[in-house]
Amino acid sequence: HPGSTVTILTMGPGRAADIIREGLFRGADNGYLLTDRAFAGADTLATSYALATAIRKIGNCDIIIGGRQAIDGDTAQVGPQIAEHLDLPQVTYVESLTFDGNKTFTVKKSMEDGYQMVQVDTPCVFTALASGVKPRYMSVRGIVEAYNHPIETWTYNDITVDDQKIGLNGSPTRVFKSFTKGVKAAGQIYEVDPAEAVDIIISKLKEKFIIE
Repeated sequence: HPGSTVTILTMGPGRAADIIREGLFRGADNGYLLTDRAFAGADTLATSYALATAIRKIGNCDIIIGGRQAIDGDTAQVGPQIAEHLDLPQVTYVESLTFDGNKTFTVKKSMEDGYQMVQVDTPCVFTALASGVKPRYMSVRGIVEAYNHPIETWTYNDITVDDQKIGLNGSPTRVFKSFTKGVKAAGQIYEVDPAEAVDIIISKLKEKFIIE
């Protein structure tokens, strides 16, 4: 879309700038990294508040696009919470969208039992499914042109936030314990007739002392 500008924003440690850089290589125009120890320990509510505050500072956003969910918490809450902080309409689980060239998007939204087609006007927030996104190829020319493009770093002092709404102070949830899910032993596959299958099931239940 000629005349449009793509800006990438993420919150995290300094190394998070690498993913912004990759986005610049793929054709994005600008990148902002929100990083500060003051944001550490944030749950989804505190994270979305900080990001929404940074988005307000960037300003003039017609559409805000995020992933469906992060790969660590898998809560799928940050995108919708950003929409609530900014008082914007939102569509989640976006598979595809088309633009009428004016202000309206027609969106294919994934549902458990199919798809829903909805329309929404800008400004708005989308969270997208990986299956609906094909990243632009990183060309050599794009890499060269964006290699020295500055990524602006914002800290606590660069955005106007309420201290009680960021980091641990702004997080009503706490992680009590985290652990790796146990791996089950490989199962057995039996290709037998129904009568023999019943005998096998009964013997296995007896082995587990589920029946006598």
